[in-house]
Amino acid sequence: MSNSIIIIPSRLAATRLPQKPLIKINNKTLIMHVYEKAIQSQIGEVYVATCDEEIASEVRKNGGKFIMTNINHTNGTDRVFEASQKLDLKDTDFIMNLQGDEPMINPFDLKNLNKLSKEKNLNISTLAYNIEKKEDYNNENIVKVTTKKKISDNSTSEALNFYRVIKEDKFKNIYHHFGIYLYRYSALKKFVNFKKSKNEIEEKLEQLRAIDNNMEIEVILANFFSSGIDTKKDLDEYIKLLNK
Repeated sequence: MSNSIIIIPSRLAATRLPQKPLIKINNKTLIMHVYEKAIQSQIGEVYVATCDEEIASEVRKNGGKFIMTNINHTNGTDRVFEASQKLDLKDTDFIMNLQGDEPMINPFDLKNLNKLSKEKNLNISTLAYNIEKKEDYNNENIVKVTTKKKISDNSTSEALNFYRVIKEDKFKNIYHHFGIYLYRYSALKKFVNFKKSKNEIEEKLEQLRAIDNNMEIEVILANFFSSGIDTKKDLDEYIKLLNK
């Protein structure tokens, strides 16, 4: 039987929000907020993949697991792949790449992503949510995904493309994409060996490398809203939400 693990890539090099993973929110660092959500999903072991001793120390201090990775990785997926190589996984095992700046993610959605992906025997899957505000279509910080068919709680659909800005009347089935992926280990190995594609470089969206190399990404509907923390404004909004 295939196992599932969660790997959270995290580093201190963010420029928009310096030292982001170690920022304290209600006496707990951002990275530990995410780590605890991953643990609560109960889908398997959880590791933080990092090149920074400060992050490793924070995870260690709180009883978590971490894997040290190369400082030269340019994206989270390469960091996740290096960490997964060190865990002696089988090709049929599943690795969830959960971004270290997604503290809003609901453990139920992580659990459902894992469950449906295994049931439907998917190679790469991800989460998306219904778009709620018109301005989100033009907000380049909210990535959008278009799918072949409408998605629901129990039905998935293939991703057609990913966009930073999109005209809402030009496409059907547009959703707010969450930067969370579940890979079968064999698919992750294949993905990281492709060169960065032109679209990926232009849009700064590494999932376009999969689309450009005809690797299918299945999209699963999230039941709860989540948004990554990239800026001070995002951080302030999250703190306000927590303190409601």
